[in-house]
Amino acid sequence: MSGSLKRRGFLVASAVLAGGVAFGTYLVRRTPANPLLEGQREGEAVFNPWVKIDAQGITLIAPHTELGQGVLSVQAALIAEELDLAWGQFRVEPGPPSAAYYNTALGAEQAPFLATDTSAVADGVRGAMGALFKVLGLQLTGGSSTVPDSFDKLRRAGAVARETLKLAAAKQAGVPVAQLKTADGAVVLPDGRRLAYTALAADAAKIEPVQDVVLREPAQWRLIGKPMQRLDIVAKSTGTLKFGIDLRPERLLHAAVKVNPRQGGAMLRVDTKPAEGRRGVKKVVPVTGGIAVIADNTWRAFQAVQALQPEWGPAPYPAEQAEHWRAVAESFVPERLDKTWRDDGAVDTVLSEQSLSAEYRAPYVAHAPLEPLSAICRCTPERVDLWVSTQVPRFAQEKVARITGVDVAAVHVHNQPAGGSFGHRLEFENITLAAEIARQMPGVPIQLTFSREEDFAHDFPRQITMARGRGSVKNGQVEAMALDIASVSASASQLARLGQPMVGPDLQIAAGAWNLPYRFPHFRMRAYRVPELAPTSSWRSVGASSAGFFADGFLDELIHAAGADPMRERLRLAQGTPAQAVLEAVAEMCNWQGARLGPGRGRGVAFVESFGVPCAQVVEVVQTPQGLRIAHVWVALEVGRVIDPVNFENQVQGAVVWGLGHAMNCEITYADGRAQQTNFPAHTGLRLNQCPAITVRGLERRPQVRGVGEPPVPPAAPALANAIFAATGQRLREMPFGKQVTFA
Repeated sequence: MSGSLKRRGFLVASAVLAGGVAFGTYLVRRTPANPLLEGQREGEAVFNPWVKIDAQGITLIAPHTELGQGVLSVQAALIAEELDLAWGQFRVEPGPPSAAYYNTALGAEQAPFLATDTSAVADGVRGAMGALFKVLGLQLTGGSSTVPDSFDKLRRAGAVARETLKLAAAKQAGVPVAQLKTADGAVVLPDGRRLAYTALAADAAKIEPVQDVVLREPAQWRLIGKPMQRLDIVAKSTGTLKFGIDLRPERLLHAAVKVNPRQGGAMLRVDTKPAEGRRGVKKVVPVTGGIAVIADNTWRAFQAVQALQPEWGPAPYPAEQAEHWRAVAESFVPERLDKTWRDDGAVDTVLSEQSLSAEYRAPYVAHAPLEPLSAICRCTPERVDLWVSTQVPRFAQEKVARITGVDVAAVHVHNQPAGGSFGHRLEFENITLAAEIARQMPGVPIQLTFSREEDFAHDFPRQITMARGRGSVKNGQVEAMALDIASVSASASQLARLGQPMVGPDLQIAAGAWNLPYRFPHFRMRAYRVPELAPTSSWRSVGASSAGFFADGFLDELIHAAGADPMRERLRLAQGTPAQAVLEAVAEMCNWQGARLGPGRGRGVAFVESFGVPCAQVVEVVQTPQGLRIAHVWVALEVGRVIDPVNFENQVQGAVVWGLGHAMNCEITYADGRAQQTNFPAHTGLRLNQCPAITVRGLERRPQVRGVGEPPVPPAAPALANAIFAATGQRLREMPFGKQVTFA
């Protein structure tokens, strides 16, 4: 690691720790209030913020939002493992917004250190960042942080409940605690009698929870690491699971909006008469930047709002896509330098005018989850109820409180399972608009549903990004690599909507590139921050989805120029790093050295590390009369611990499909300040007939437990581009690839 990065790490650690001193050591150490104690019923034992038991049953709290990634089951499994519950022998609820559900792992991820750096400074900064997130009570689902955040925390929550129930049983039966065991939701006495947890709840409620607990060793695990049926799979398979968009409280009315399609622009004027008086229409009301119609069903609300023709103000960003690319291209200048992340060796001395150079691009891309944005809000002067799926429930609570004028504590967020997000539900447009509408019809629950077109038009897409690479080779090996990346800051854009400034460099601009594990003799990686353009947001794998494509794609060009084998040269450069293990695994999985591909076939390998997870992929493509077809993908990644092998495989496969489809087909472009792509036909993911076989292997060689929702996304694009080059000789440096080649 460069000296400048170490110095910056020390400064970050000092600043965070100084902030801890400013807050006070007490605040850092203080345990946030348990939200389950509010409203605790007679005879109900509340052991901590994650477990409560009464005579009717066992309830586990899973505060990380279920977005389709299976975290409802994962969180429950971690608690149930230590609490000795049979699978499904409990209810699972999301819990209320609370500082008790702060995300420590997400804080540690913000530290600007390589995942392999376990120095005192690096670990100190990670710990300090986690402490800061605790003080702030930051409750957030994202950044592949659910499993790292929950792994120890939720197992301990289960162990605390287990030991407290054993103590209650010991007092009730007159038997020493040491002679008691637990199994399938009961304390087992020495004579074999079983005292159900539900029967012990009233006594346990009178006992201070036992905090001195020991977590079980992996050899004792019954659930972790074993295949398990997701708790929501039957309901999803039978169509009975209710997502947020499916809820129907009594007296529900429906709303649709038309907001300036130029993001952030104003509505200048509108004639509401075309909507008023239509069948089912109850009210037409103004909202920020647009107009809303309230009706007795969604369809009538949609039809009525479409009848309106507002006059819109201009966009607060360049109107045409070419202007956006021009702004990015013009940002490779010293005054726009955000940070030099790596400066190893003597890049400028080695590189010359004859050095290999290339320019790469990654466009804006929409989130576009299958379930469009929606929210139900009921507002009275004393209380607001919000039924919605959100990844940031405390922020949602605060925003609704400001809009409605009620106290934050009187805003009750009922978090719902979502039909996808990919970062979309880190934002608030549906929530704030629903609150604005409901405030104008007090006491009536209003469901705001975005049309698909409105959803696309008001998405905050992935950042627009460009890279310029220069490099040299020597004696059949990569000698030097310099990569400059210019990007708008999605982090700054998101923080601005929260009313917060961006402090320091944006780690996500360089994610997946600055942390390359390869031992180049000479390596430099610089990030440039583009002035704000269209508003952007976190998109699945954030900066690594583009920077990883740039870094690995350009490396592949250098390897080809050196005349080296793509796998062997990566393995040579990765010698002695965690990347070596996943590259060796994926090479063995696909039989890289022994495969005989024949004409019209090609394989590409790529490696990207994101969220601390080294991930290597090999993609094989074949030329057909209809175009290129992806035949097979092999994936190896190191996550420290696989919680559920079935869900793990599904998550990895889904991430690969996501990464491939968007690399092939998707972009958002602006004309007259408006996103031109407003539905799936213009922004198409990977189709079923295009989906290849995907073989997955998870390695568990490192002690750190990591998340898997995002890390398989970034290598998919460069592996596909490298495979296309191997098969056709055509080098792709800009997504979407479908603009340059035809896919079958």
